[in-house]
Amino acid sequence: MTRQELVSNIKSKSSFLCVGLDTDLSKIPAHILSSDDPVFEFNKMVIDATSDLCVAYKPNLAFYESRGPSGWKSLEKTMDYIPDDIFTIADAKRGDIGNTSKMYAKTFFEYFNFDAVTVAPYMGEDSVTPFLEFDQKWVILLGLTSNEGSTDFQMLKTSTGMTLYESVIVQSQKWGNPGNLMYVIGATHPQLFSEVRQLAKEYFFLVPGVGAQGGDLEAVVKNGKNDDMGLLINSSREIIYAGDTPDFQNAIRQKALTIQGEMSKYF
Repeated sequence: MTRQELVSNIKSKSSFLCVGLDTDLSKIPAHILSSDDPVFEFNKMVIDATSDLCVAYKPNLAFYESRGPSGWKSLEKTMDYIPDDIFTIADAKRGDIGNTSKMYAKTFFEYFNFDAVTVAPYMGEDSVTPFLEFDQKWVILLGLTSNEGSTDFQMLKTSTGMTLYESVIVQSQKWGNPGNLMYVIGATHPQLFSEVRQLAKEYFFLVPGVGAQGGDLEAVVKNGKNDDMGLLINSSREIIYAGDTPDFQNAIRQKALTIQGEMSKYF
């Protein structure tokens, strides 16, 4: 998907919502467990309830890989079911030497046909650029993450005087551009959003941490928005586990509708 197509979808839906498909068999409604493929059946119902309200879906690969071949099959069926005009993100956090990265890229971009994949930058340029060689595909580089341990390394000062996460954002712009590179910037760091935006004015940010992790939507938009919105706000547990009764689909839709309604105020 091109940047223009993504921006157009954001504007037409008045939404920058990304729904995380972190599907856990221990948390989905019990009556679905008897289906042939409960993970796909649950995902299908989430997609049916939210596809007109969101602009992206983000399957977390750990929830599929942990189930072996059946999990990969559930993921493949899920990808086939997602409408073509919705941006898809493989939340895989891969990061390895060049040849291995190339194979990871082929897996997600060619076999599964994801639009984007999350990538860890720790090993440097040659671990990231193989993902950037695919036309109309995106790297979403880990920048400033939302977890508690993010301060262990990401906030350390480097020899340039910048923090490590700032160095990642500045240096990586030499590898990609605003049409194929995004950054993960956690909503749990709202006080830093305006500074990060100054470092990457035209780039999109994938923003986890709103909702269940305590991040504030208004603060993120106020400090992180650019002319194209430039934000994909991810919500996983808050939406997909909004209900566990047989009519859970309605609860999912209402939660997504509430979030999209809040987002629409910024257009």
